[in-house]
Amino acid sequence: MAVATKKVRFSCGIDTLWNTVVDNENSAWRSDLSRIEILDSRHFVEYTKGGYPTAFTITALEPCRRYAFEMENTNMKGRWTGVFSEEDGQAFLTFTEEVAPKKFFMKPFVGAYLKKQQALYVADLEKELMKEK
Repeated sequence: MAVATKKVRFSCGIDTLWNTVVDNENSAWRSDLSRIEILDSRHFVEYTKGGYPTAFTITALEPCRRYAFEMENTNMKGRWTGVFSEEDGQAFLTFTEEVAPKKFFMKPFVGAYLKKQQALYVADLEKELMKEK
């Protein structure tokens, strides 16, 4: 299983950061997604620009503190945990992704893929939060 953790500081309040991250009805800011289908209060499916689906099950939703979910598609299975904090008017998000590939030949590439995805997610999130200022 590959594990990648990233801690990022944002120049906004924790409420703004939290609301942006957990709002599955507004995914336009995500450059890697075409849409999110909300199935119920705990389940949703993200679709890449190419239409590839990944299913999610929310496992923790503690407002402005912790957001976690399990995820799975035909290539991988894993979990994402985000811890939110605030200091001196700056919001922080520390998130950890743990992913296990389902196909043996993908194992050597999972770590690099996670880091690339996390960097893209942070860049997209920063752009969205700057618009909200």
